[in-house]
Amino acid sequence: MTATAIATTAPVDYLLHLADSALILGQRNAEWCGHGPVLEEDLALANNSLDLIGQARLLYQYAAEQMGDGASEDSLAYFRDVPDFRNYTLLELPHTPPLAATAAGDRDYATTIVRNFLYSAWMALQWDRLQRSPDERLAAIAAKSLKEVKYHLRHARDWLVRLGDGTDESHTRAQAALDHLFPYTEEFWTASDAETAAVDAGICEPADTLKADWNTLVDAALAQATLQRPPEHTGYVAQGKQGLHSEHLGFVLAEMQCLARAHPGASW
Repeated sequence: MTATAIATTAPVDYLLHLADSALILGQRNAEWCGHGPVLEEDLALANNSLDLIGQARLLYQYAAEQMGDGASEDSLAYFRDVPDFRNYTLLELPHTPPLAATAAGDRDYATTIVRNFLYSAWMALQWDRLQRSPDERLAAIAAKSLKEVKYHLRHARDWLVRLGDGTDESHTRAQAALDHLFPYTEEFWTASDAETAAVDAGICEPADTLKADWNTLVDAALAQATLQRPPEHTGYVAQGKQGLHSEHLGFVLAEMQCLARAHPGASW
């Protein structure tokens, strides 16, 4: 670790950042349940979602124990509002190509695959580093999560190559999705207050130390998929992990939280 001080417990806000990202992408991917392009993909994305939600649960439980005052995994998932969430903006975007209407019929599988690939490539590197964190509980969560995200990455990469190096239509859709989503990955390298605190405490390393490895993973897959990497992004950098979200997160939370908020305290 490069930090000067070594802590044994990850900051709560950093745990929430990791948990929120897993939860929101899990919720998004679950939207394909019953709508997958083929049965195997319907099941694959459902399992992907369960993995992500399982990761979120472990992280929320750990954060809730540190917070006390009756906090629980359910209160953190269902009873926080948009500004309280710290997920990457990339993960809350709908499964639609740019400039499309937002009806369910406009759901685009290439958009889902490109997003899952870009995020899974990033988290495979993150979890690999975090499994060696001095925070033993976070390290254990990371080790479990790494096994899962390696499958997510392999699944998304295989489909990225199949779409990119497939028909003219699939190639065009995959390239459009990549051009649309790639600028949001700049948020990976812009440190939030929570990440800075975690780095300073010795819990993790700066995100930008993983950028070269992420670029290597991404560029190799894009080359095999015959897709062109978008030019370096120099505009606005998304700030979802700072609590500044797109208009889409509110709709995700409304659907995800409505039952719990309608029946607070209920159990099954």
